[in-house]
Amino acid sequence: MFKKLNILPLHSQYILSLLLFVVKNIEEFISNSEVHSSNIRHRSDLYAPSIKLTKYQKAVYYSGIKIFNHLPQNIKNVSWNVKKFKLGLKRFLLMGSFYTLDEYFDWISRSDLDSFI
Repeated sequence: MFKKLNILPLHSQYILSLLLFVVKNIEEFISNSEVHSSNIRHRSDLYAPSIKLTKYQKAVYYSGIKIFNHLPQNIKNVSWNVKKFKLGLKRFLLMGSFYTLDEYFDWISRSDLDSFI
């Protein structure tokens, strides 16, 4: 029903809001290319510090990095343009219609989203 009405479920709305915060404050985050001198595979991803505190891992900063890094590459590539990023992200979230964060992190295995990427 959410897809039919073009409404995002609560967790999808949370992902949208969190990633818009990350993109609008991207200067506050460090990319992997700034940390690693070698040419690594995920150099365009944001650097996630290794923190063991659960309280910190559930916070906005760390969650935003984790969720941003799990986005399809074509959406990450337009993160410099907030308007295009929001449009692409919302389209992706509507197609996925994620009801939990676990569903979001498992989207790679879903065939209905393969055509989007």
